[in-house]
Amino acid sequence: MKIVFSYKDKIRELTKNVPTTLVDFNLPRDTARTPTQASSNFITNKEQGDWAENLITRAINETSKHYIAIKYGKSDDLVAGQEGFDTFYQEFQNELDNIGKRPDLLIFRKVDFNKKLGFDISRISHSQITEYVKKAVAGIEVRSSAFLIDRYDAEMKIKTEKFTQIALQTKDKILAEFMDVLEHPSRESYIQILKGITKSTLNITDFRVPSWSSSEKLVQAKDLFRKLKNAIKEIQKRSYLSITPKVEDIKVVYKWIESFNIPHYYFQVFFDKVYGISFEQILTIISNPDNEDIIFSVEADTKNQNKTIIKIDSKNGILIAQKVDEPKHESVRKEMQRGQLLFYITFKGGTAYLDVSNLCKILGIEEDKF
Repeated sequence: MKIVFSYKDKIRELTKNVPTTLVDFNLPRDTARTPTQASSNFITNKEQGDWAENLITRAINETSKHYIAIKYGKSDDLVAGQEGFDTFYQEFQNELDNIGKRPDLLIFRKVDFNKKLGFDISRISHSQITEYVKKAVAGIEVRSSAFLIDRYDAEMKIKTEKFTQIALQTKDKILAEFMDVLEHPSRESYIQILKGITKSTLNITDFRVPSWSSSEKLVQAKDLFRKLKNAIKEIQKRSYLSITPKVEDIKVVYKWIESFNIPHYYFQVFFDKVYGISFEQILTIISNPDNEDIIFSVEADTKNQNKTIIKIDSKNGILIAQKVDEPKHESVRKEMQRGQLLFYITFKGGTAYLDVSNLCKILGIEEDKF
């Protein structure tokens, strides 16, 4: 008799392969401290995230004949420092411990859509909608990025080619003009380092810049080694834009999957394209240490409260929208209770042009039934 594994069974097995140094599913999640003050930058990022969710929701609902997207992720217009925020935040933390983290959007078959509940169930207690949520066919976590990915990729290609040329030319110059000083026993190890530098090894090459200063030629050689080192550093910087799950979210996304057994996905919205990846694939990628610094990296994001982010090369996902029309934006003034003024940006409109074939492929939906 063939054993059929449920979606959550597959995910549970995959979590066992994730290195505990990255995510330890056996430990309780870290307790979050309640934020005490919002910033203009934080609110702008929140507005951008809300816009991205709305963009995907509209794109699906305007394109699909048989499926519908609704807002589900717990949200509120309150920000830290406003009356009622502490209560909202604590309720959110309690819900994370109870059912896990709600994805931003749910996808339902239209026949299962509850018109009375409407297109936004984000503020309804989970206990009131549990059975309804279980009818969803997918949960989507929407992440946003303030980049044009095509422009970024083009610039990174130019940059990498530039510094590759600088590095290789500098290496050749040192070997051609400074062999006499490098052949000294105390310096000859640098010859082997230089000979090992090729276009394919620049990504892993490292060495200490010498501190030579006892002759003019040694100073010149030292300066060239510094130039080579700086070029290599530029080449080794992450050169791709990412799909960005937070490390702290991996556990609570898994808990939500355990609670509802619904396939979960991440969509990364750029201002010109949208990429998607399944949670299943995320776990598979981060379970293989050989993928680190090639397909993904783990970084503390200074723009996101220094939270640890898993940054997966977007090109390892699937192109969900091949084009995005940028939204209109405007500045907004917000006066806080103590008289603090915050100025932030709101985003409205824009259109995501879905690649329906790819969207159906990632969601596991037959295209002619979408």
